[in-house]
Amino acid sequence: MKKRILLSASLFHALTDAASVITPMVFPLLLAQNFLISNYAQIGVLSNLGLLTSFLIQFLVVRISFRSEYRTLMIFSGLGLCASLAVTPLARTYGMLLVFFLLMRVSASFYHPIVIAWVSKSRAGSGRELDDAMGIQSGSGNLGVGLAYLSVGFLAQHWGWKTPLFVWAIFGLVLAGLGSWALRGISSRSEERPSLKPADWRHSLRSIRRFVPGFFLGGAGWSVAIYYAPSLLHNKYGIPMGQTGLYLALWIGLGTVTGYGYGIWSRKFGRKPVFLASLGGASAALFLLGFAPTKALAVVGLLAFGGFLLMTYPSLHTFVGSTVPASGQTMAFSWVSNIQLISGALVSLVSGIFSDVLGIQFPFVLTGVLALAVFLFYVPRGPEFFGPAGGGPAEPLVTHEGTV
Repeated sequence: MKKRILLSASLFHALTDAASVITPMVFPLLLAQNFLISNYAQIGVLSNLGLLTSFLIQFLVVRISFRSEYRTLMIFSGLGLCASLAVTPLARTYGMLLVFFLLMRVSASFYHPIVIAWVSKSRAGSGRELDDAMGIQSGSGNLGVGLAYLSVGFLAQHWGWKTPLFVWAIFGLVLAGLGSWALRGISSRSEERPSLKPADWRHSLRSIRRFVPGFFLGGAGWSVAIYYAPSLLHNKYGIPMGQTGLYLALWIGLGTVTGYGYGIWSRKFGRKPVFLASLGGASAALFLLGFAPTKALAVVGLLAFGGFLLMTYPSLHTFVGSTVPASGQTMAFSWVSNIQLISGALVSLVSGIFSDVLGIQFPFVLTGVLALAVFLFYVPRGPEFFGPAGGGPAEPLVTHEGTV
């Protein structure tokens, strides 16, 4: 049962994260053609409003998740993602592009607050099983992004920017169908019905406040990579879209390897050392990417950034899963996602405005400073700051046949 939940989570994570980067991947082409997008500030507005939309929707998602089956919610999410990809090529104005992009962000708002919490609750409170599960579901999201980058760059270069959107709309239906099929016979319903009053949300936020700087960096780092790395490679260094897609696929590919390997490395070196290495390495890679005098060094910085940044996610998810009681994890993981959305929205908007003035390298230098500050915040903390080494039993799973 746990394996089927993890399988479904991995498929839906791959679809959600892939869909979230496919449309931004074509932004550099639209900007170069001066079609729909004419400056970096417009990219900043798109990303900012999109991420803020997800922030607001996720509070609603958490509320309805206690009354609805996760399987139903994820089917709705998958269909919405595919629909947004299918209609985006029909945009004729910047306003239409914004509306279709917001549809994608609404549909992408389901996975992170509820399914990551379900994976966590279906495993032990901490330890090897939780580390492995968080690494696998995180790595699967990265794998979806890698496939998106590889295919979008190649298809856009040879058949235009609309083709990859149509192709992924169809492929997304396959992933959503398989993810739904894996959950057949499994119920996510629980007798627990939290009140979800403002006081409960505040209490939930306090329970994870020590990890807020890490999640703030995670949201900022992801956003600048998704929304500005394609423009950096394509518009500044003149790298063709097919090759840009390849480099970005390698960026996420290294993150996939580190994500899948997180459980092994955390057991060998400890959770704190792995987390600090991720933060320090991400900061160094961002500075290299921002100040790179040549295309080759910029690519090296981008790849290293992927390997380090994307290992912070399973680290932080494990910290939350091992410190927050199972009954409070849906709200806690909703806060996790919302913090990342807020930081991503803020940093991406600032980056878009200042990139028009200071150059497209600015987002990466800014995020490098943030990464260094977060690294220095966590260095003096003791191992107990990051959660217990062991944990309690997981909540039982309920199926149509009974409880297991």
